[in-house]
Amino acid sequence: MRNNVTEFILLGLTQDPEMQKIVFTIFSVFYTATVLGNLLIIVTMKTSPTLGSPMYFFLTFLSIADSCFSTTTAPKLIVDNLSHKKTISFDECMIQLFAFHFFGCVEILVLVVMAYDRFVAICKPLHYSVIMNQRVCEILILLVWVGSFLHSIAQIIPILTVPFCGPNVIDHYFCDLQPLLRLGCMDTYVPNLLVVSNSGAVCSVSFVLLMISYSIILHSLRNHSAEGKRKALSTCSSHIIVVIIFFGSCIFIYTRPPTTFPLDKLVSVFYTIITPFLNPLIYTLRNAEVKNAMKKLWSTRVTSGDK
Repeated sequence: MRNNVTEFILLGLTQDPEMQKIVFTIFSVFYTATVLGNLLIIVTMKTSPTLGSPMYFFLTFLSIADSCFSTTTAPKLIVDNLSHKKTISFDECMIQLFAFHFFGCVEILVLVVMAYDRFVAICKPLHYSVIMNQRVCEILILLVWVGSFLHSIAQIIPILTVPFCGPNVIDHYFCDLQPLLRLGCMDTYVPNLLVVSNSGAVCSVSFVLLMISYSIILHSLRNHSAEGKRKALSTCSSHIIVVIIFFGSCIFIYTRPPTTFPLDKLVSVFYTIITPFLNPLIYTLRNAEVKNAMKKLWSTRVTSGDK
C-alpha cells in the first residue's frame, strides 16, 4: 500500500491556549537549565585536571547524551505551544524518531557502563586501575555508540515498512513508535512486537542491571563508618530515585501491548524532559569533587576577566 502521508499533526500536551502558555514557560525553563547545566558539567570535566578518573569520563558522555536526548523533543514541544500549525513532515518525524531512540539508548547504556565502573571499584578495588584503564573506557563508550545506532536502526526499519494513508494526527508531542503505529494502514502486530522486544528489553534489562549494581554497593556499606554510610546512602538514594523515574516510565511505555492510556503523554515527560534535567543535579552537582572543580573554573574565569 502506498504511503500518502507527507506530514503529521502533533496534538501536543494540551489543546487549551492558556495551558499551552504555561507549558511553554515551564518547559522553556527546564530545557534551558538542562542544556546549560550539562554544558557546564562537560566544560568542567574537560578542563579540570582533578577529574580524570573513569567515573568522570563516563559522566561527560552522560551529560552529552542528556543534552542531545532532551533536544530531540523539547524544542519542538516548546515552539508548538506558540504555533497554530503543529505539524512535522514525514522525513522530520523519522529523523526525530531515530535521534530520540539513539540518544535515549546512549543515556541508558552509559548508565549501565557507569554501574559496571562502580561495581569494579567496589568489588575489585586493588585491580580497578588495571581493569578500568583508558583504553577499556574508550572501548566501552564506542560499544555504547555502536549499540545505540543498531538499536535505533532496528526501531526505525519496522516503521518505514508501515504504510500511512490517513489519518495523520498523532496524539502526542513528538513522533514515537506506538503513536505512529496506531496510524498505520495495516496490521501492526509484528512491528509492535519488535518494539516491545527491542526498546522494552533494553529498558528492562538495563534497569535490572542497575538495581543489582546498587544492591551490591549498598551491601558493601556494612563495613563502613556511620558517617560513610550516611553519605553513601544519601547519594545512592538520589541515584536510585532518578533511575526508577527514568526506567519506570520507559518500561511503562515500551513493554506493553499497543494500547493507549490517558497518562502516556505525562509519563513520557518524565523520561524525555525531567530526567535529563535531574541527571546533572544528581550525578554531579551533589559530588563535592565536581563542585570544587566548578568553583575553581568559575574563579579562574572571573580572575581572567578582571585582568
